[in-house]
Amino acid sequence: MMVALPLRIRAVFQDGKFVPSEPCALPEASEVELVVQSPGIDPPAITDPAERARVLDEVVRRMMAQPLPADAPRLTRDEMHERR
Repeated sequence: MMVALPLRIRAVFQDGKFVPSEPCALPEASEVELVVQSPGIDPPAITDPAERARVLDEVVRRMMAQPLPADAPRLTRDEMHERR
């Protein structure tokens, strides 16, 4: 059976598996690549002030551990948005 590619299939993540929301015509055991795009998924809010401080400290520590090289190119705002 031929399947037109690319094929978009909506699915729900349930019990550790992606379950198609509707039947799909893929052959059994077909290997696929999933790209998760869901604007409705937000990370949980951290409301505990101590936990927020710990997370912020960790982010700053990681940034400081990998500084930009002194000879790194200085990009304009337009250049930064053009790079892909």
